[in-house]
Amino acid sequence: MNKSALNNILLLTTAFIWGAGFVGQRAGMEYIEPLTFNCVRSFLGAFSLLLLIIIFKIKKGPNRKMNKWEERRYMFKAGILCGLALFFASSIQQMGMVYTSASKAGFISSMYIIIVPILSIFLKKKIPSTVWCGVVLGALGLYFLCAAGAQGFGGIGFGDIMIMISAFLYSVHILVIDHFAPKVDSVKLSCVQFFVVGLISIAPVFIFETPVLEKIIECRWALLFTGVVSCGIAYTLQIIAQKNTNPALASLILSFESVFAVLTGYLILHEVLTLKEILGCILMFAAVIVAQIRNRQAPSKCC
Repeated sequence: MNKSALNNILLLTTAFIWGAGFVGQRAGMEYIEPLTFNCVRSFLGAFSLLLLIIIFKIKKGPNRKMNKWEERRYMFKAGILCGLALFFASSIQQMGMVYTSASKAGFISSMYIIIVPILSIFLKKKIPSTVWCGVVLGALGLYFLCAAGAQGFGGIGFGDIMIMISAFLYSVHILVIDHFAPKVDSVKLSCVQFFVVGLISIAPVFIFETPVLEKIIECRWALLFTGVVSCGIAYTLQIIAQKNTNPALASLILSFESVFAVLTGYLILHEVLTLKEILGCILMFAAVIVAQIRNRQAPSKCC
């Protein structure tokens, strides 16, 4: 198996975990408020990765041109910038979902598959034409997947605007990882990132919400899954896979979380799949296949 195929499998695994994680997030909202949930699961993700670093004695990153202190400064810089982007993206998304429907939020959030290639142009990154074709197919697939309701989306409201902002910030997060991932250790970067998200979340939690310890304990299984698996494992896989993957292609594969969310809902929550949702899944699969045609012939490098 070549390195490109392995990276794509890791990104698809990440998307699967994120999609399955929606079940845990839905369950968690029955016990605690969104910012509290996001804060606790971020710390769980950070501590699980810290334990991994200690057990396997991960000491040095892949960049041998830096000495120990330069490497540490660069690592913290990368972790802080990734953490800031992730904190604002996830927090604004959670708050926006209070004012809009889940279907609209799912569709708008996944629009990073369009935003990332557009931002990449300004960063002088080459986007193959097949990836653009995949982006168009993916956006159409997401529409059918998430706008399956008979009433459609309707108008644009305050919550929708917040979700749009979060989609832009998720795009920034993908591009920040694309910049730093090849130069630092993936597990350490993910660990620092989640400590940053958790620490920044503390003040907003106590200002805007009322965390209750008993409720947090009742929510432990949802928090453990989304913290250790969705955060600790999935985001680390994302960082590893993005080391040598075009960010536009990465965003397209990661958007498969919507497909896996629908399939997980069908298998676990026994939700019924409509014809529009099935068509959306087919278009998403076609999008990823089309986007990788050129990669198999002549693998492109991230600039």
